Amino acid sequence: MSEPLHTRWGRSLDREHPLPEYPRPQFRRDSYVNLNGLWDYAFTASESQPGVWEGKIVVPFSPESALSGVGRAIQSGEVLHYRRFFTLPGDFHRGRVLLHFGAVDQEAAVFLNGAELGRHAGGYTAFSFDITDALRPGGNELHVAVRDDAEDARFGRGKQSKKPGGIWYTAQSGIWQTVWMESVPELYIRSLRLTPCYDEERLELEIRLSHEAAIVTADVYDQGEFVAGSYFKGGRCVIPLPRFRPWSPEDPHLYQLRLRAGEDQVESYFAMRKFSYTDYHGRKVFALNNRPYFHNGLLDQGYWPDGLLTPPSDEAMVFDIATARALGYNTLRKHIKIEPMRWYYHCDRLGMLVWQDMVNGGGAQDTILTSVAPLMGLVRHSDSDYALFRRDAPASRSQYLSELGETMAQLRNCPCIALWTPFNEGWGQFDAVRIAAAMAESDSTRYVDHASGWHDQGWGSITSRHVYFRPVRLKNDGRALCLSEYGGYSLSVPGHCWGRKVFGYKLFRSAAGLLRAYDRLIRHQIAPLIAAEGLTAAIYTQLTDVESECNGLITYDREMVKLPERELREINELLRFEGQE
Repeated sequence: MSEPLHTRWGRSLDREHPLPEYPRPQFRRDSYVNLNGLWDYAFTASESQPGVWEGKIVVPFSPESALSGVGRAIQSGEVLHYRRFFTLPGDFHRGRVLLHFGAVDQEAAVFLNGAELGRHAGGYTAFSFDITDALRPGGNELHVAVRDDAEDARFGRGKQSKKPGGIWYTAQSGIWQTVWMESVPELYIRSLRLTPCYDEERLELEIRLSHEAAIVTADVYDQGEFVAGSYFKGGRCVIPLPRFRPWSPEDPHLYQLRLRAGEDQVESYFAMRKFSYTDYHGRKVFALNNRPYFHNGLLDQGYWPDGLLTPPSDEAMVFDIATARALGYNTLRKHIKIEPMRWYYHCDRLGMLVWQDMVNGGGAQDTILTSVAPLMGLVRHSDSDYALFRRDAPASRSQYLSELGETMAQLRNCPCIALWTPFNEGWGQFDAVRIAAAMAESDSTRYVDHASGWHDQGWGSITSRHVYFRPVRLKNDGRALCLSEYGGYSLSVPGHCWGRKVFGYKLFRSAAGLLRAYDRLIRHQIAPLIAAEGLTAAIYTQLTDVESECNGLITYDREMVKLPERELREINELLRFEGQE
């Protein structure tokens, strides 16, 4: 691995208390113990707890990352072990104690005081255990055993590769999001599902409780002032919200929600907004709150030079989102990754639309299918051919569906998410029509791009195209027309690069040359498609450099924005519908 860069946030990391913020802003209790920090670690050949520990690792950074303090990759067949001792605060225990993991890549077995709590498979989604019965008075020993293989066809792996280069990045493993505990009463709120009904002027709530039905009180506040409320016996309720204030990137207004069930209280938030389609000069286009709205966005890989998949701090996450907004973009396509929940919270409050990709898996990509054939215009292979798309193993297809379901359940309440993408460029694609239809039925409040880039199966209301290496020429086929990837223009900035190798789709030697090329691209190829073909979205590649890939608008260490903010904003003003704010 190349010697990594460091971000300013990584350089100032508190190794004993990294990422201390409450990790789940949309489902918050005042009971909170953060377990991030220094843990014992070891690599062994079995799941049994090691007799000897190798040193200290900074959780939640993967051992492959610089910020972990380890710098060692897990090998196929190895088990990565973590150990942490903790004592509960005196006033913490309220009846039940829950242990939460933001994400562990890929398979985790969790033990407390020698008793197995449970297991989780899938490297990108959150999971938790009720640890009450395994707790001891005084000190407790937490042990996590992890297996991970970036080449295992069963699991989602995203852009991770054991041979990084080009568009593939360093593989990582183990705990990579916050580990934390909370305590709840015996009767507590397990989950919350929020559905803003824009046209009906109401909020629908669906709540699951830990056991018997109980009276739940739901109160809505606007900047601290009571707006509306309801009480109901478990299950569902509707809260009318006449004359509400809509959410948009230009006005990201959030309402606060307070829930009570018995002695349990949960703080949440929501927004009133609507994603739909409308007519624009005879073309179907995206609408936000019943008005045409152009999604002008950036591809966002979510990688960091010192933390890999883990942002080095809360401020670092805010920097990426706020910088994209300042440059004139209203959308981030979260590419083949799931972020910590605080990232989505910052998008919600700062006003950034999100296109959420599912994490791809399956066997090694077929270069002919995913690279050569698309350049030749052969982009409509049937994805019922599982072997062709490297999804011939039933266990791989089953695991993908499990991870997809967990992803949608985890992120469903985030106001910022406008679109789900189950498959990108045919990577591990299978049965896209059936899967996308099921996603749309499960969540009718968002768009579903069933096959981003190519191998379109003809389903749905979106045509999604990727265009690199050639002029952008698109035709409307009656569906909403999205340019879901384009650009890839590259400029390496000495002193801010990952290594000596530089990868990009079109290389430039100066910021002035890059700016002129971007201006020509937008002005002469992309913007004219709005009026001519009803183009409704454009996602430029990309937000930041990632390892050797230098086609970001921001350097990988986040120290330099390559193009001037004012000029870039002026160019981006061209990508909007008439009358759009």
